[in-house]
Amino acid sequence: MARGHLHKFGGSSLADADCYRRVAHILLTHGNSDDLVVVSAAGKSTNFLYKLLALKDSSQLWQEELQVLISFQQNLIEQLLSNEQARSLRERLSIDKYQLISLFSLDSLNEYKRSEVVSFGERWSARLLAALLRESGVAASDIDARSLLIADEGAIPQIRVDESRARVLKRVDESPNERLIITGFICANSQGETLLLGRNGSDYSATLIASLANIGRVTIWTDVEGVFNADPNKINDAKLLKSLSLDEANRLAHLGSPVLHNRSLQPLFDTDVSLAVRSSYASHTDFTLIAPKSSSASAPVVTNLSSVSLFNFRLTAGLQSVIELLAEAGLIPLAHWKLAQNRVELAFTNENSKQVQSILELNAEPLGIADIRVREDLGLVALVSADSNLYRRGFARLLSRDARPLFNDGLSLVTLVPFGQVNLLTQKVHRRCAGPRKRIGVLLLGVGNIGEAWVDLFTRARTSLNKELEASVELVGLLSSKKALLKEEGISLSSWKEEFDQQATPWLYDHLFEQLQALECDELIALDISASADLTLQYPEFFARGIHVVSANKLAGSGPLAFYHELKQQLGNRRLFWRYNASCGAGLPVQHALNDLHNSGDNIEAVGGIFSGTLCWLFENYDAEKPFSQLVLEAKGLGITEPDPRDDLSGRDMQRKLLILAREIGHDIELEDIKLNSLVPAELADIPLEQFLARISELDEEMLAQFNSAAELNKVLRYVAGLDFIDGELKAEVGIEWVDREHAYANLTPGDNVFVIRSSFYQDNPLIIRGPGAGREVTAAAVQSDLAQICRDLVQE
Repeated sequence: MARGHLHKFGGSSLADADCYRRVAHILLTHGNSDDLVVVSAAGKSTNFLYKLLALKDSSQLWQEELQVLISFQQNLIEQLLSNEQARSLRERLSIDKYQLISLFSLDSLNEYKRSEVVSFGERWSARLLAALLRESGVAASDIDARSLLIADEGAIPQIRVDESRARVLKRVDESPNERLIITGFICANSQGETLLLGRNGSDYSATLIASLANIGRVTIWTDVEGVFNADPNKINDAKLLKSLSLDEANRLAHLGSPVLHNRSLQPLFDTDVSLAVRSSYASHTDFTLIAPKSSSASAPVVTNLSSVSLFNFRLTAGLQSVIELLAEAGLIPLAHWKLAQNRVELAFTNENSKQVQSILELNAEPLGIADIRVREDLGLVALVSADSNLYRRGFARLLSRDARPLFNDGLSLVTLVPFGQVNLLTQKVHRRCAGPRKRIGVLLLGVGNIGEAWVDLFTRARTSLNKELEASVELVGLLSSKKALLKEEGISLSSWKEEFDQQATPWLYDHLFEQLQALECDELIALDISASADLTLQYPEFFARGIHVVSANKLAGSGPLAFYHELKQQLGNRRLFWRYNASCGAGLPVQHALNDLHNSGDNIEAVGGIFSGTLCWLFENYDAEKPFSQLVLEAKGLGITEPDPRDDLSGRDMQRKLLILAREIGHDIELEDIKLNSLVPAELADIPLEQFLARISELDEEMLAQFNSAAELNKVLRYVAGLDFIDGELKAEVGIEWVDREHAYANLTPGDNVFVIRSSFYQDNPLIIRGPGAGREVTAAAVQSDLAQICRDLVQE
């Protein structure tokens, strides 16, 4: 019957008596009575044994060092075991000591004997841990892996899988309710002579035995909690990965992860064995689980190597043949590149450099290799994820001019840089690609016509935006003038209306800000799609709480100059963003154009235009065939004007938009500095709407007179906003103008806006921007554009 769990403990987990007690406690609390356990040598015992071999020719020195090692083992026995158990292990240790002395007394030691010397470390660990468990009342036996694992000799022993599996299963079946404590790192040849499994051989022993015994899970207990998405010793906000696919773990190990080792993972392929990496010093904490057949990608992991050799050579044969030849010797390139003129590059760790060069030189002629060049001043930075393509652009943007291009094998992105750049690039890649995924919450202030259009647009754009930003932008709040809905988990874009109707509650600003502060978001962006003056007065509080703002509401940008300066100062003091392109021209790129001209060194001299779709419609359609007042009432009936047409006819809206543009190009002026020539006579301005509509025909006489006077000069009437320098003085005015029939103002599609910009660069032929300047879709698009730009600024910090 197959057992469920194998535990492996490394040397750092068995460094002293307290460590042994901790391991025994783990096995009693996290394990079962029939678990298998694989152990390394305690602490630095293996290094000590290698040191003894190096001192063999100096009898006095190796005997002194041997006594230090034996004393270390004796102290562990005395500290951990009672008299009876301790006596038995002391006797066996005394026998081991004389065996070692006998070995060192030989004239020379062959590799088998040298390996036998080194094997004592694991044998002592298994013996001591089994005795400690028995002292706790647990059935346990120590097993020498040389009786289980049989291998053919080579640079790295090759396990005879079928024979070893039979031995393992037989030994497991003989002890159904007993913990078997097995030595790691060692095996035997067919004659029973000792072989070593090489670097990280104990981890390899563990995964190998688990695969042979049909174990469900292997846990590697070590001195770290698991696999992190970056080196926690170098990256402060590195996070523990709770899961990792075997393919990702294998690639990460190949790229130099200090926690995982490439060879240790190989026995797990084509099995159902999962691998956990846990800390024996903190067994209660989270850990990393490596799933054998996981189909989902883990969070990306950033790793690096500080010393890499780059081989550059000409190649007339196929690159794959070279890679396969090197793989036969266990040398798999970290990355490879095909260059121009038949040149290729292969990257390897520096420790493999000489072996790689030897193989390339020996096989140069048959493989068509020539002009081999080697650089050893490079380091490697890599990102590992099954979704690595999602991070390619973000990674590539961080590369310096002297970095190698990105190598992408589907599981990783790899580049080489001068080793002095490795740490900085690692930090940048982590922050950009593998750091905590930013969660950006969006609060929609205004759920009416434009708000609904924005949600529709955001629904279509969100997936691609999140992919581009490598962040999560979510709608977390909806507000009307009376009710609010805030949801930590986000609001469903497909059923937001129903959620708002059913769950929204009355709100006050103080309570709203408290709720916003409680949301688990890295950033919050408020979209003001309202015409509320009260809301704009709260902008300082939004900024004070670190909340970014997008405004379709023009009242803040055109408010009192002192208030406007206060807002700008708050932005300057902190990393905050306020964008308000939708407040003037809707989706037309007017402010973008002004900023681009300014940034290019241009000097903007004049800005003018028709900034009201309603007034454009009225004057494009007014031909004196019918009274102007009748045209206004028709427009009101079509929904083209505001409910009170005076809101359009007064010109106040255009006056505010001109003020926003004036401030955008650096003029510190107030609303009152812009002369306003309203179409509404003073005696009609403040009367109730019903009375105004009853007297609206009073507009007709003046409008007809203006029309006829303009026509006599072959001109047309237009309601225009303009800002210009005349004789060194700033002139800003909104009102009726007579313009030539060929003028940019004269030939618009009814409802359009037009902006005319004159600058040093655009003097005789002004820059003209025209198109729909109002409407739910284009305004929503402008809001979405501003939102996306703020998100980009936030994730590219």
